[in-house]
Amino acid sequence: MKGAGALAGGALLWQTAGCKQSALSQPKESSGQSGGPPDYTLTIAVKPVELGRNRIVSTTTYNGQFPGPVLRFKEGSPVTIDIQNQTDTPEQLHWHGQFLSTDVDGAAEEGTPFIAPHGSRRITFVPKPSGYRFYHTHVHAGANLGAGQYTGLVGPVYIEPKNNPGNYDREVFLTLKEFEPTFSRGGDMAMDFLSPAPTVKELKDSGESAMNASLAKGMPHGFEVGYGSFTINGRMLGSGEPIRVKQGERVLLHVLNGSATEIRSLALPGHTFTVVALDGNPVPTPVAVPGLWLGTGERVSALVEMNQPGVWILGDTSDDDRQHGMGAVVEYAGRQGKPQWVAPKPFRWNYAQFGKPAAAREPDQIFEMTFAKENAAEGGFNRWTINGVAFAEDRMQPVLRLQQGKRYRLRMHNASDDIHPIHLHRHSFELTRVAGQPVAGVMKDVVMVGGYQEVEIDFVADNPGLTLFHCHQQLHMDFGFMALFGYS
Repeated sequence: MKGAGALAGGALLWQTAGCKQSALSQPKESSGQSGGPPDYTLTIAVKPVELGRNRIVSTTTYNGQFPGPVLRFKEGSPVTIDIQNQTDTPEQLHWHGQFLSTDVDGAAEEGTPFIAPHGSRRITFVPKPSGYRFYHTHVHAGANLGAGQYTGLVGPVYIEPKNNPGNYDREVFLTLKEFEPTFSRGGDMAMDFLSPAPTVKELKDSGESAMNASLAKGMPHGFEVGYGSFTINGRMLGSGEPIRVKQGERVLLHVLNGSATEIRSLALPGHTFTVVALDGNPVPTPVAVPGLWLGTGERVSALVEMNQPGVWILGDTSDDDRQHGMGAVVEYAGRQGKPQWVAPKPFRWNYAQFGKPAAAREPDQIFEMTFAKENAAEGGFNRWTINGVAFAEDRMQPVLRLQQGKRYRLRMHNASDDIHPIHLHRHSFELTRVAGQPVAGVMKDVVMVGGYQEVEIDFVADNPGLTLFHCHQQLHMDFGFMALFGYS
């Protein structure tokens, strides 16, 4: 089974901050055709873009580039955006990680209007919270690899805090993304990098029993997605301009995993990353780590001291992915030569190290959620369920009812061997337990739940309206892995 067309990216290999806002036009969150110029215009259109030498492909983009332009907002200052859709299909633009109303959040399941084919929509909202967010398409792709986040519809957002310590010399925004997707049977996604590592026997027994029963009936493994090219900011390793640095610089890297389906890693030989924020939220305990791991939709902001002069490859730790383009050249001033790659020692990714060891405060209510896979159950695709139910567009009833102001705990049990990057719209959540390890103070909007593991998160119901909860892996989301929460 082949993918539907080649996808793409293009533009600069690295982006620094520098978008200027014009006059603001509305004082509150709204949509419609108000007067005055917008602060930004985002045009959705299919364009040819260049991934590398002799590799020009076509994909849907924002403003004809990949990634979309860096949008810089000011915390608490209203912003007006015009969104123009020059394609033949309805689109959504989701403001990932922001606390917005359902009318502008960008999810049809919550009630956000579609941007009609060859139509436009003006929205105004107050950006919040501060930090590294992003925007992306939020439509059902299903078996169409030319739709949804398989395309180039991804762009970074940075919301300036009211008080910025500025303890760095400059910022560099990096969006990690694969293109040219095709379907395959099974895959080789890394599974052993999360810490703590223990699995839950009951979950493993349940998941493996279901899979073995399916295979015994002669069912094949469900479809997965592979890619032909890998990029950082739309450029394959070896093409485009390098990231040029000076010895002694403190560079704040803002890294976004803009993939539709892949978990990504990143390392820079001879350097460490001091993680200062996860998903745009400052961490209680900044920690220096040898590399980064990011699930789909996750962001990491990390300081890198440029103290190892040379010409290096900043790249994925997977040799195959890096050799297919997932890397960028970092070049110190006055240095030349072939870019060098030195594999880091194996390292594990533990969310808890960035938090506090104390237990989080008790919630008002706990919800148990079990994630399961029905192998190849839907036209050869895996069907995904939450508490035995796969999400369906024709019965979009909230599965949980929330009361404003209360604190809720989601106790998530993963009865599959896949790692699921779980996303909650319109809210942030606090990690409270990861694979049995208690933690407090780490605020996120996406968290990877390991295969056959359990993760607990708490959130405060402080943004009334329908709220979408889902796996950020496009293939999982499209085949059942979603749920709606509602407010009473």
